[in-house]
Amino acid sequence: MIQGSYNGGPRLLADIGGTNARFALEIAPGCVVAQQTLACAAYPRFEDAARAYLDAVQASASHAVIAIANPVAGDAIKMTNHDWAFSVAAARRELRLDTLLMVNDFTALAMALPALGPGELFKVGGGQASAGGVLGLVGAGTGLGVSGLVPAAGRWVPLQSEGGHVAFSPSDEREVAVLRYLWQRYEHVSAERMVSGPGIALIREALARSRGLAIDSGLSTPAIVERGLEGSDQLCRETLDCFCGMLGTVAANLAVTLGATGGIYIGGGVVPRLGPYFASSPFRARFEKKGRFSSFTARIPTMLIIAPNPALLGAAAILNDHLSDRPGMAPHALRAAPNLEPHHARA
Repeated sequence: MIQGSYNGGPRLLADIGGTNARFALEIAPGCVVAQQTLACAAYPRFEDAARAYLDAVQASASHAVIAIANPVAGDAIKMTNHDWAFSVAAARRELRLDTLLMVNDFTALAMALPALGPGELFKVGGGQASAGGVLGLVGAGTGLGVSGLVPAAGRWVPLQSEGGHVAFSPSDEREVAVLRYLWQRYEHVSAERMVSGPGIALIREALARSRGLAIDSGLSTPAIVERGLEGSDQLCRETLDCFCGMLGTVAANLAVTLGATGGIYIGGGVVPRLGPYFASSPFRARFEKKGRFSSFTARIPTMLIIAPNPALLGAAAILNDHLSDRPGMAPHALRAAPNLEPHHARA
């Protein structure tokens, strides 16, 4: 049985996306153990996955926080990128928890940003973070996550955002052609529709159809990425170029919207798989191509998150804030940021 220093035993942490559910236990402030990844499709309900994890690690918990790739409002949760739907109150009772806190997955990831060190980030391009500046966060996975951190009263305040669902904004004729193709299928074409894992396959299909090419629409995203990186398929390589340019636009839009002089962070599972190619891709050039605000975005650093499962630490910080007014609850290392300067900027 896993024990810890918290009253009530270990705290259950989870980061749930449209494909995978990552679970862990926090046994002391900042000490996360027993991480496991479960396939969402292998379990009919969220409660079944959570119970399977707790049984596998032979642990029980009184308090839990779930970071989920979904809007979080009220008791009813219905995932947009998976078929899980549940009541938070009913899940709390079934799992025998005193606390079950639901937060957006990118809100949780945002809370982890100040604690990330140099070895957990890869800087793409130039720019220098301003101490105390707003931090922006965007990431492509099964969907497109957006969040940020705003300094307020000596602390970081995370933003609850569904910015991935803003309307897609093309920046060149190639992207206009992709958008025209997708308008034939979707009434609303969001940024997420293309700047995501599933979106890579859609981009390739749209590029081919816009040029009158016959194409196997069943080619998977991992296969497209592999062929594009190898250089064995020109259309796949152009698809990656197009995807990275689109991500650059999304990141630049977020930077000017938030005034994110503290930096823009890239999360999600897709971009890390692009490896060294991403640094030389159209991403950074597009990020700096912002018309009258090009000099503004050029000064902002863009950093790829390469830390494993960082959202779990951010979720733990949010749970600690929620519980901190209860007796015996120790403050968490991520709760306060006295100088409002990320850890990597101080290293």
